[in-house]
Amino acid sequence: MTAIEFNHVSKQYRLGLVSTKTLSHDIRRWWLTSVLRQEDPYLKIGETNDRATKGNSEYVWALRDIDFKVEQGDVVGIIGKNGAGKSTLLKLLSRVTGPTTGTIRAHGRIGSLLEVGTGFHGEMTGRENIFMNGAILGMTRNEIQAKLDEIIDFSGCERYIDTPVKRYSSGMTVRLGFAVAAFLDPEILVVDEVLAVGDAEFQKKAIGKMKDVSTGEGRTVLFVSHNMTSVKSLCKTGILLENGMLKEMGHVDQIVSHYLRGGSEIDNYKHWDIPQYKNGGFELLEIGIRPKGGTYTDVMRVTDELELVVRYRLTEPKERFWLTFHMKNEQGEKIFSFSAGNEQVTQEKSKGEYEQICNIPANFLNWGNYAIDFHAIQQLSSIECLVYESDMISFTLAGRAMEVGGWMGKEPGDVTPRFEYEEQKIG
Repeated sequence: MTAIEFNHVSKQYRLGLVSTKTLSHDIRRWWLTSVLRQEDPYLKIGETNDRATKGNSEYVWALRDIDFKVEQGDVVGIIGKNGAGKSTLLKLLSRVTGPTTGTIRAHGRIGSLLEVGTGFHGEMTGRENIFMNGAILGMTRNEIQAKLDEIIDFSGCERYIDTPVKRYSSGMTVRLGFAVAAFLDPEILVVDEVLAVGDAEFQKKAIGKMKDVSTGEGRTVLFVSHNMTSVKSLCKTGILLENGMLKEMGHVDQIVSHYLRGGSEIDNYKHWDIPQYKNGGFELLEIGIRPKGGTYTDVMRVTDELELVVRYRLTEPKERFWLTFHMKNEQGEKIFSFSAGNEQVTQEKSKGEYEQICNIPANFLNWGNYAIDFHAIQQLSSIECLVYESDMISFTLAGRAMEVGGWMGKEPGDVTPRFEYEEQKIG
């Protein structure tokens, strides 16, 4: 069953002024649209909602031709840059404002938490605001009373529940507002970027509650956030907005990945073969990653065993010399490091050309984009000296995201893998 449907919805605003500047223009606009039922002439002008440019028109499209459907029980993450139209979309759905063109259909009651203090009256107590919000949602006093203890307990504001809301901190207001929106049984829960105001404990509780609402109770959730970790852990579907337009909709992992890359394809350098990296008697000749036994041009998948190949030359003998790698996810966060064991560190390396292969187990990484930092290190006395470092390669693993178990895509109970290294002198 379709819970939410946007049919070619657009929202236009006039910059700076509310009206069309003159009374004659306002009357003409009213006459054409309301009496003669003609198209609004001011809708024929207007520019894309790019906040970084000055523009030439006094009209801007905050949203332009938004068209999508959300099924009942789905959890949809709406992401995009500031000014992309995320909050405007939720305000249209919550009927805070109306669309300029198009229609919106929503089946069921909508509980909205769009910004701190949404729907709260500052002079009323927390308890009174709970009853007022419940009444707005169409609930009876007895229905609200039955949920009251759960709402107060979840919010953590019991001591202040009979204090006027104007004396609440922003964090307390968000706590109570989310509890009201989540517990008063709306069929559709709309949450804008407000959870960031709450502390870590409350954010964890709120994410857990939204999961329960969607999976256990079959309600629909629209969630706007700039926290991509929360979006990926909570949502199944993602919507990417850019300059007021729907750029992409699909599986949340794919949408988040495209958003983090800025909409462009990743610089996917799986293989370097340019012998120009030289320092301290070390020359990097080649570095690349590929499926085991395959080539650098092959598509790499989650289920493939991978091999990281490094070929280098030493122009002078080195003691206590080793290679270290740091793997980063698409957010730029280092997720783990790996290097050859002590048996290679303690060996003296003579002049010559070497090839080192590191085998990465299958199913160790989830679907997504990764980069590997490369470091060549030599220990002199008790000090580690960096011979060479660089962000060398990036690559993509294809396939659906896997559930994280005991470690990065394996089932719980499996042993932690050991990376196997092979190094030989080849020249």
